[in-house]
Amino acid sequence: MNAIFIHSCFTGCRQTLPYAARVTHYVDSEVGRLGTVLLHRPGPELARLTPRNNNSLLFDAIPWVGRAQEEHDAFAAALRDRGVEVLHLATLLAETLAVAEARAELTDHVLASRRLGDTLRRRVADHLAYLDPAALADVLIAGLAHEELRISRERPGGLVWTLMDRHDFVIAPLPNLLFTRDSSLWIGDRVAVTSLAMPARRRETTLTDIIYRHHPRFAGTEFVYQRGMEHLEGGDVLLLAPGVLAVGVGERTTPAGAERLARQVFTARLAHTILVVPIAQERATMHLDTVCTMVDVDAVLMYPNIASTLSAYTVIAGADGDEPRVDGPAPFLRAAADAMDLDQLRVIDTGLDPVIAEREQWDDGNNTLALAPRLCVGYERNVETNAQLERAGIEVIPIASSELGSGRGGPRCMSCPLVREPLRAPAGGGSAGVSAG
Repeated sequence: MNAIFIHSCFTGCRQTLPYAARVTHYVDSEVGRLGTVLLHRPGPELARLTPRNNNSLLFDAIPWVGRAQEEHDAFAAALRDRGVEVLHLATLLAETLAVAEARAELTDHVLASRRLGDTLRRRVADHLAYLDPAALADVLIAGLAHEELRISRERPGGLVWTLMDRHDFVIAPLPNLLFTRDSSLWIGDRVAVTSLAMPARRRETTLTDIIYRHHPRFAGTEFVYQRGMEHLEGGDVLLLAPGVLAVGVGERTTPAGAERLARQVFTARLAHTILVVPIAQERATMHLDTVCTMVDVDAVLMYPNIASTLSAYTVIAGADGDEPRVDGPAPFLRAAADAMDLDQLRVIDTGLDPVIAEREQWDDGNNTLALAPRLCVGYERNVETNAQLERAGIEVIPIASSELGSGRGGPRCMSCPLVREPLRAPAGGGSAGVSAG
């Protein structure tokens, strides 16, 4: 693969990036053979979690960082063993920050926080200015604690710094960056940088946005959704088939976000049908992919407690600029099969009985990552769900999750596919790029 050289005005040297000048990224399904994926290896940001702040930072427990890293490394290795190219977000961010424009834009974004005040803002600016791209990337991900900022009589922190608790953050950490699915997703050959609902996560999309706009690997990438639009999170978007998307609306994605996405993809001719699926606004069902993921071109793994009650509104692209048509509601499984031009979807249940199903759904039993049709990665702790998959002819690659699961996310949550082999649209169905008529 050709190398790209970037001149860094901060390091004064040319940095070699092992990426081709133009890489085609494309995803039109959940199950096409996975070629490239974006992960984030958990790091010091997880060590920032304490019993005082884990709730506000959206974690249910305090993870053992070293073990979480071991488990994540094993996840990445399992993907590589199956021929998947694994990119790490922190590496891409550091390489992006070697670009002067990207560095200035991200630094300005952090300094614009109204929490800082003028004096502290100057101190933070001074601190960031001396960091090389890798160190700056670390701070933008792991945050900057009150006691880590060099403050003296000659370099005062001002009133804001003085009134802070020593455990407060000047720049908040991003422990949820682990879940790369939420801050961006690919639809066809375009990227959707999402608009995250929870304040603790909103800076995540600033980082992904900068990477897609300034890293050489993504040169020329077109956007189909941008941060700052209505709330939309990647965990709520399933690419059921070429031209057919399902969007969950609930705790994180709003109806307005679903409508905006529909309009954007229809205009770009990336889809012809969007299924909008209301889900309970609860922690256990924060995203659609916590209750349903695809494991084959015609099969879904689904939480049985809601399989028969989940409904969908079908939004169909209008012709020649007409308003999209909204039909329904109808049972989700029926609406999905119709949109995918299938007689029916095969449904594989989480667990074997209501108690096991509830336990394994909470432990992300539904949140599988398909590497190809009938091949997926799942948490090893969900024994009964994995057995159900195997009985249905789905090979499961089990990975450990004693610590990775503390943020309520499984293999799908922890991965953003950048390249999948295209699937041929079923007869009578559509495909990415079809006419909206």
